[in-house]
Amino acid sequence: MTNHEEPRHLEIKDETDRTVAQADVTTALGPDGTVRTSMQSDAYTPPGYRASLVDAVMDLPEVQASDRVEAAVPYGDAESLERLRERTEDAQTRAAGATTLLDANVPNGPDAPGPDGPGPDGPEPDGTEPADEPLP
Repeated sequence: MTNHEEPRHLEIKDETDRTVAQADVTTALGPDGTVRTSMQSDAYTPPGYRASLVDAVMDLPEVQASDRVEAAVPYGDAESLERLRERTEDAQTRAAGATTLLDANVPNGPDAPGPDGPGPDGPEPDGTEPADEPLP
């Protein structure tokens, strides 16, 4: 069983195996509580790695089982904040020194937005249209 008080550490590496983005994730009050994450990345991280880190965090089973997420990201990290807004609901942000804090609801169920975009109205992971809609 996972210890919900012990943080999980995630890393995103570039093609040279250098860590370019990382996060610590802690779940409070069991699976229905609030998940807290602190994300960091190198200032010169190429586009895409920060969004991949957000997706890795949001796809963790303990995050999916939670109701809320509280995220701390470096002030000015627009890529991470935009991805967090895409993957959560009712997101609110505020500045706290050199950090931006985001509080949001974690969407659950089949309508929840995933790493490939919005819920059932978006494209399938392979880029095709959803199977229940007729093709033109």
